[in-house]
Amino acid sequence: MNNNLNDIRYENLEKLPPSAKLVFKTLEANGQMTQKDIIRETILPSRTVRYALNRLKEEKILMEKFYFLDSRQSLYEIKRQVSSALAV
Repeated sequence: MNNNLNDIRYENLEKLPPSAKLVFKTLEANGQMTQKDIIRETILPSRTVRYALNRLKEEKILMEKFYFLDSRQSLYEIKRQVSSALAV
């Protein structure tokens, strides 16, 4: 597994389940989103979205940030290196 954040490859995404790929593409298209926003946009069950977010975090593809408007939620965002690596 590649742990270098500056060199995340497409293969890291390829091995993920379809739900994680959908969450990735949703975040890539929309930018920062809360879990509720992702659930609403993807129409996936909340448990599936949580699993997808955890898998993306394990692969070091996702950043989780504090959401100041509602401290009960987090903001999720794709790391920049991944988006640029996929554009190649």
